[in-house]
Amino acid sequence: MSSEARHGARTGKRRLLRGSALAVGAAVVASGAAMAANANAATGDQRPAAAPGAVAPYIYNGWGNPPDPTEVMKATGVNRFTMAFVLDAGGCDPRWDGSRPLTGGVDQQTVDAVRGAGGDIVPSFGGASGNKLEQSCADAGALAGAYQKVIDAYGLKAIDIDIEGDAYNDPATQQKTIDALKQVKADNAGLVTYVTFPSDQSGPDDSMIGRAADSGLEVDGWTIMPFDFGGAGKNMADLTEQATDGLKNAVKGAYGYSDEDAYAHSGISSMNGITDVNETVTTDDFTAITAYAQQHHLARLSFWSVNRDRPCPGAYPNDDTCSGVDQEPWQFSKIIAGFTG
Repeated sequence: MSSEARHGARTGKRRLLRGSALAVGAAVVASGAAMAANANAATGDQRPAAAPGAVAPYIYNGWGNPPDPTEVMKATGVNRFTMAFVLDAGGCDPRWDGSRPLTGGVDQQTVDAVRGAGGDIVPSFGGASGNKLEQSCADAGALAGAYQKVIDAYGLKAIDIDIEGDAYNDPATQQKTIDALKQVKADNAGLVTYVTFPSDQSGPDDSMIGRAADSGLEVDGWTIMPFDFGGAGKNMADLTEQATDGLKNAVKGAYGYSDEDAYAHSGISSMNGITDVNETVTTDDFTAITAYAQQHHLARLSFWSVNRDRPCPGAYPNDDTCSGVDQEPWQFSKIIAGFTG
């Protein structure tokens, strides 16, 4: 995901799943919560409710004509947003985009508005550009302290670490981030942690997953970005499912989970509409992706971004304020709102 226009041989069984995905997805969107409740009652499934931020599309106040989050909440049923991005202002000092204050500014106004309407936010640290705390903080203790400042500022229940590019490709930065997350999880009982990172069509590089498992860090949701990975002209729902199956296998291999538990620690953060490399993710794709996420009880379902979740009044890209595909306002958000984890 980028603050400048973001930010990721089917088997016979998969073909059957894909063929029925639109119908299943429509049911998820229309009555996801009721469907899950009925299924649990019938099967005795005692799975807990979805964790904070399981459905939390990204919203960005830096540019792109930020929407009124309460309007989106009323129109879609989404009640949480992943707010991007917390970066370093210098000296391991966390601020929005590395410049806007944590409190007292436009971002606090967004948090207050969302919470006033009964929702909540999940700050995202990092992203594709800017001065990342994960790289600039001197050590894991300092990085954990920066995370803690934001946790304390908002009394957070969940955080998202978006690590990509040079930050992801550096083993030392990976390990620093893992050790910092271990510390903040130890210091904040119940804090939900998501790690968001890129993927190829067959799944992600598993180096950070392996390091985390070896270090004793259990992440609540390893979340891939299945776009900007050469999918132009291809079915992005199929590619997203294929990549997420690859993620599940990586998580399973690193932690020794069952397939079920590995899916429950995996997530998807897509991009709605036309991506940076001219892939096209449609509302039908999102319906299929939501059905797949529901079927496997993924940990998280998100996308970049709510700013783009509206039809374009003119030619795309229109300053990243719209999706570039045929849709109703906030339609992508409404689709994933039916996901219940």
